Amino acid sequence: MSTASTKVITGRNTIFSYLTINEPKAPLGGGTPKYSASLIIPKSDKVTINKVHAAIQAAYEEGASKLKGNGKSVPPLSTLKTPLRDGDIERPDDPTYKNSFFINANSVTKPGVVDANLNPIIDPGELYSGIIGRASINFYAFNSNGNKGIACGLNNLQKLADGTPLGGHSRAEDDFAGLDDDEDFLS
Repeated sequence: MSTASTKVITGRNTIFSYLTINEPKAPLGGGTPKYSASLIIPKSDKVTINKVHAAIQAAYEEGASKLKGNGKSVPPLSTLKTPLRDGDIERPDDPTYKNSFFINANSVTKPGVVDANLNPIIDPGELYSGIIGRASINFYAFNSNGNKGIACGLNNLQKLADGTPLGGHSRAEDDFAGLDDDEDFLS
């Protein structure tokens, strides 16, 4: 049995994409509304990647009976769906995912979100796809309707820096920063 934890705190350069953190959203096709984020982890962050691999292995070992189900044996981990995905392979046309892995994490419970000083972030405008920080996530086995694998739960987020807004949407602060207030826009 593994002594590794199924919980991981990502490194400080994780980019939060597809951030659904202010209000839960129902998945396509219906279902329970969830909070979610795609966590983009640079491949250079080997410490986080190694922790993720160890946590997936721990979740696999902890969830062996669930993964076995009615079968005679536990399927090999290599044959199961796992949440760590290669951005260079799965998102080759998106520069945000270049040289990165990504994990889609979700939760039915609203995650806590804090800033660099551990103060809760109340303003929803501070939370957008593209911010940079750390994520607290946990891995667990699932076996539902014939689908088996390891999934990732979203616990909490820490925003450490503003990033480039993703999805082609700019922030109002960026659009209007540095404009000359003396300009007469009617002339």
